[in-house]
Amino acid sequence: MSTKYEEIIGEIQSRLDDEKLKSGEKLPSIRRVAKEFCCSINTVLKAYSELEKAHLIYSVPKSGYFAVGTDKPKKQTQMKIDFVSAGPDKSRMPYRDYQHCMNQAIELYKEEMFQYSHPLGLASLRHQLSDQLQDLQVFAPPDRIAVVSGSQQALDLLISLPFPNKKNEICVEQPTHFSFIDSITSRGLKPIGIEVNQNGIDLNNLEKVFRERSVKFFYTVSRFQNPTGCSYSNQEKKQIVELAQKYDVYIIEDDYMGDLDTRKKADPMFAYDPSGRVIYTKSFSKVLLPGLRLGLAVLPEALMRSFTQAKFAADVHTPVLTQGALEIYLSSGMFKAHIEKLRRQYKKKGTILKKAYLEHLPPGAAFTGGNSGFYSTVELPGRLKAKHLVEHLQKNNVLVQDAAGMYLPEYRQENRIRLSVSQVDDRKIAVGVKKIGDGIRTLALKYGF
Repeated sequence: MSTKYEEIIGEIQSRLDDEKLKSGEKLPSIRRVAKEFCCSINTVLKAYSELEKAHLIYSVPKSGYFAVGTDKPKKQTQMKIDFVSAGPDKSRMPYRDYQHCMNQAIELYKEEMFQYSHPLGLASLRHQLSDQLQDLQVFAPPDRIAVVSGSQQALDLLISLPFPNKKNEICVEQPTHFSFIDSITSRGLKPIGIEVNQNGIDLNNLEKVFRERSVKFFYTVSRFQNPTGCSYSNQEKKQIVELAQKYDVYIIEDDYMGDLDTRKKADPMFAYDPSGRVIYTKSFSKVLLPGLRLGLAVLPEALMRSFTQAKFAADVHTPVLTQGALEIYLSSGMFKAHIEKLRRQYKKKGTILKKAYLEHLPPGAAFTGGNSGFYSTVELPGRLKAKHLVEHLQKNNVLVQDAAGMYLPEYRQENRIRLSVSQVDDRKIAVGVKKIGDGIRTLALKYGF
């Protein structure tokens, strides 16, 4: 949880970055800041002390605090608007809370920490996860939950395992995230792609694939899909599960950001078939601390033995210390409070982003995932290529990502960019989108589209 003094530090840093506080300019008085943030004078002094240690401000006895100067030319200090970075907002990461949990975990698991653990995770954490998942309408006993080193590990292992339906082809949304494509292509597999766009997914085409091909499983990100930012409706999820049941296809539902869904009645696909047809995976990377590399998978009984063997072969077990800290973080209620803050934050970012798209994108450009504070895509008009827009925007201090690499080779599209606003200051989102819209117009004229 962020404290008042951390909020003050963030605000002053933001003013320095935006040059609202220029070199040598006096900072607001201690009393004024205390009144603005409804906190004590000691809290403001603590924040200013941290900023001073970081050499961002300096104090003059009896005069106050001032912004530190810089000798760098102004052009070099011009801030970039980074729509590429897609981790959690660094200012919202619960470093201190998690540090307390790590310290407690060392005390609690000091004996187990240096011993081998169960491949599928600490029993106590699996029980805690079973309770926690109920808030997401995922009801699973602890013995069907596997703790993994990020959900990507679970996905990578499942790709290679034989499934009870004895089929061998993988159906995957297009586009999808790089790591899953790498897992598939590194094994020489040729999966079947299903397009996801602003209109969702073509269920008739999906049924045709399920009916005519030997589909082992369909891999889907059901909420805030990467890169499109799209989410399925409950009705679409139910229909996809019914098709899987009808044609003996498994579903791997990657719900890596389900915690951020503000729709109270939105259910995962798992809720429509908890028997094992839907394999549910979840990560804590995008909502907690990416470096922890912690995730989970809810597996059918028929895959428990083979998955356990594969997990043991991959890394023996996930580190005990990080597991223990997560257990404490969940059981203490810290995670729930943290998620509530993130939901509000990313919902606000999504609202700002969608408004900016509608105001600044030119006719002919289409966007997906405007409600997501994490991912969205912009489809460029005409024959305009994403790589040209990426290069143009980079010269104007706006970073976006060419989404071409998020397609399987045979489904590749070169006219879509991916954006994430997860680490972009709210005040800069519209500024950045306007530059994107202007860039599209400029290049359309240049290339005659």
